[in-house]
Amino acid sequence: MHDPAVIKVDTTWYVFGSHLAAAKSTDLMNWTKLADGVTATNSLFNNVVSALADTFAWAQVTDLWAPDVVKLDDGKYYFYYNACKGDSPRSALGVAVADKVEGPYTNKQIILKSGMWDQVSEDGTIYDARIHPNTVDPTTFRDKDGALWMVYGSYSGGIFILAMDKATGLPKAGQGYGKHIMGGNHARIEGAYILYSAQSAYYYMFTSFGGLDASGGYNLRVARSRNPDGPFVDAKGADMAAVKANPALPLFDDASIAPFGQKLMGNHQFALAAGETGTALGYVSPGHNSAQYDAAGGKYFLFFHTRFPGTGEYHELRVHEMFINDDGWPVVAPFRYAPLSKSAVTLGAAVTAADAAGTYKMINHGKDISTVIKPSQVIKLAADGTVSGAATGGWTHKGNNNVGITLTGSGTYSGVLSRQWNTNANAFVVTFTAQSADGVSLWGARTGD
Repeated sequence: MHDPAVIKVDTTWYVFGSHLAAAKSTDLMNWTKLADGVTATNSLFNNVVSALADTFAWAQVTDLWAPDVVKLDDGKYYFYYNACKGDSPRSALGVAVADKVEGPYTNKQIILKSGMWDQVSEDGTIYDARIHPNTVDPTTFRDKDGALWMVYGSYSGGIFILAMDKATGLPKAGQGYGKHIMGGNHARIEGAYILYSAQSAYYYMFTSFGGLDASGGYNLRVARSRNPDGPFVDAKGADMAAVKANPALPLFDDASIAPFGQKLMGNHQFALAAGETGTALGYVSPGHNSAQYDAAGGKYFLFFHTRFPGTGEYHELRVHEMFINDDGWPVVAPFRYAPLSKSAVTLGAAVTAADAAGTYKMINHGKDISTVIKPSQVIKLAADGTVSGAATGGWTHKGNNNVGITLTGSGTYSGVLSRQWNTNANAFVVTFTAQSADGVSLWGARTGD
């Protein structure tokens, strides 16, 4: 499952990904594949090859990229599809409709096109890939008042947002490509997803920086706004609309964009601690996420695909729990999600200061876009509030599972303590996930006293 878009229907979670893939789960751990492959027999459409023939003709490929599925007020499910030539931003984005989330979907129409070289584009000007979007990677969301929006775009002119008509599932008239909110000049930024949090009253825009393959340095970042259409800023107040590549440098210049946004995770690997077994856990090029707040369980979840150390382009879906720290920023749990109720020993959600004190293996995700796999380092959070080991400084338990960590030469991090399932330890362990104003994330997993 690449580029997972999530929707929950009753008690079942569905993810829809690139190449017309779909899967479902009731526990966010065990998944059943429903469909895969852009072929005439894919069950999501009645012969998608003929149903979307106009889309494939424009994009010059018979393939589909990252979709999105939303249920609108008429009770029907709207499947936003997109196809891209791949070596250029010649793309088409459209919508299909079904009575059931598993389809079959009936094509409604193409909404937007891009890549019309030297021709008039959707906004009435001649198409320019440095400033106009690649019309792929659509995701829809509702704002706090229930209005519908779509955010989309990849590389090229950046990320754009459109106000949508909830009755038709189409953009409201007269917007062209919509409002530019991030990227440009072919900066490697894509996979935007916006989630509103009633807890913090912020809209969070998640994006992936870098290239998606194992050598691309893909990493997840987030910015926030009080408004559904921005401006979105990082913790230092940088407006994401100004974050773009330097046109004087070669295509896909990463150096210009790396300092911006709050980096949630990148390439990393936890070393095996004493007593741990199996393949050391870690990710390579994690990215292209969706996110959900599950009101039934009172939890935030992050869905994304990732590759792994030493396994090339092989990739899988991952789901991690996510929290909002006391600075109002999302932070992501270090390990894939498993509910505490699965433990043979009942563990409470509260993590006390005494629980938190101990030895940890810590990942510093940094702020770079690179192929470097960040190794874990051994640190100790001592009961007296000091930090020692590979990093030094201090820490404090701030109540309600909030933790503050200050590292010498690295700054102050606001984080959240929780218990997560460590596959290598075959146990739930105390973890922390924290973030600094510089947009750097720390992950820690307790390994002993």
